Amino acid sequence: MAAAEVRVEPLDFEAWVTEKADALLRFAYVLTGDRSLAEDAVQDALTTACARWGRVSRADDPEAYVKRMVVNAHISWWRKFRRREAPVDDPVRTARAVPDGTADRAEADAIWDLCATLPDKQRAAVVLRFYEELSYAEIAQLLHCAEATARSHVHRALASLKTTLSREGAEDA
Repeated sequence: MAAAEVRVEPLDFEAWVTEKADALLRFAYVLTGDRSLAEDAVQDALTTACARWGRVSRADDPEAYVKRMVVNAHISWWRKFRRREAPVDDPVRTARAVPDGTADRAEADAIWDLCATLPDKQRAAVVLRFYEELSYAEIAQLLHCAEATARSHVHRALASLKTTLSREGAEDA
């Protein structure tokens, strides 16, 4: 082998999963807003990735490739089950009821509870925009929609959150 020739070993799937599993699960949780849905989406994505690992491991960014699989798995879930409404505690009041020392965690939980009230595509767009810091073009590609639609999802989600927070602020005054 010549000195300039570099041999690139294919990524080992198990080693890669060991390294990236926590990050994928966090991403999926932020995307879905539910731990069990996040675990299911990651499991579906990793099952598919394992079966196609030769192709996935040769991608420019295997992590981004698998994250897209996670998004697609969650979209498939939407299509199968659609969103079922469930009562949610008032997140702002819940946050204030928590004893001192856990205020930061309660505030974070309240934010996620608010995000959970958003429709699935709006929540996904907000997560991809502000948590993953993706461009609108990248969001559109992941959500299989036009870039203008991705912008609309983010805009409507933020307007809805702002309205909810304003209403709750008025109730507390």
